[in-house]
This record gives sequence, structure tokens and C-alpha cells, in this order.
Amino acid sequence: APIFGVDIDGKVDVWNQCAMRLVGYTTEEVMGYSLVQEFITDDFKVPVQTVLDQALRGEETANFEFPLITKGGARIEVLLNATTRRDEQGNIIGVVGIGQDITARLAQEREYSKLIDTANAPIFGVDIDGRVNVWNQCAQRLVGYTMNEVMGKNLVQEFITKEYRSAVKSVLDEAMRGKETANFEFP
Repeated sequence: APIFGVDIDGKVDVWNQCAMRLVGYTTEEVMGYSLVQEFITDDFKVPVQTVLDQALRGEETANFEFPLITKGGARIEVLLNATTRRDEQGNIIGVVGIGQDITARLAQEREYSKLIDTANAPIFGVDIDGRVNVWNQCAQRLVGYTMNEVMGKNLVQEFITKEYRSAVKSVLDEAMRGKETANFEFP
């Protein structure tokens, strides 16, 4: 995993080989430079600085996503866990960040979302509370409600006719428990 560290001034003082391979900068090229000012995209300078500042106060951050620009100019997406670094006396001396390149995963998720949205069959999804969290274009055309009109609303209570609510809720409850139902028809 790419691991980097910054001192209390935000200057890089740890840069492992995995970070070097991922971003393309050698240890010599990053040591002593401001991580945020030199290596973070402008649109994420403030949020990344906030995460570092929080860690410098002892508040650790897990699963923070942000982009990095490689030496070659490519944008990569990183999932970061930022942890406070302390000396032997317990004084805060910096932050260590352990990252993971999630560029490919995010691209795959975008492709998956695009496939769902443009499928020629109506596709919807609900969260564990029955609130709509997926509503593709075909569902919109078929039912007439836009994504904005349905997202976050209870599918069964707000969009299913009274006589089918119990049956549809039962099918969704079974699906939440991992049991599939094929070809269930309802108006």
C-alpha cells in the first residue's frame, strides 16, 4: 500500500516505494515539500488539508477519497486513512497516510451505473428501509416519475397500489434476506 507521512507543517517526511510507484515521484522529489500544495489537485486542497489538520489534532480519518496527479500528469483516485503520528512521549509529530488506488474500481462503478441507467428494462433499487436508491431511464419512461421524484422515497408506500403493497413488500423483504424472486408481476 502507498504510505506517506507529513510532519506538523504538512511537509512530506515519509514516502514508501509503493507511493513512489503509484505516483511516479521519487523520495528525493517529495521529501520536504508540502503534500497539499505540491501534489493535491486544486479542487481537493482544502478537504485534504482539513483531514491532515484533524489528524494533527488527534482526530483520525478513514476512507477519505481524493485525487492525486501523478508525475506523468495522470489523475488517480486514492482512498486514504490518515492517522496521527506520535513520538515516544505521546506528542503529535505528524500524520501517516495509508492509501489505496481506487481508480479502476471507481471507473468500474461508473460503467456499472451507466449500464443500469441505459438498460432497456426498468431497473429500480431500494435500500434496507425500502427507499428508492436506483431508478433508471426505462423505469422513468415506463412509470412517468423522474429520478428526482422517486429517490429517497418509500417505494411500496408511495408508488405501489394498495392491493399490491403487501405482496411487493414481501418480495422486497425476501430479496433483502438473499432470496430471489423471478418474474413477479405487479401494476
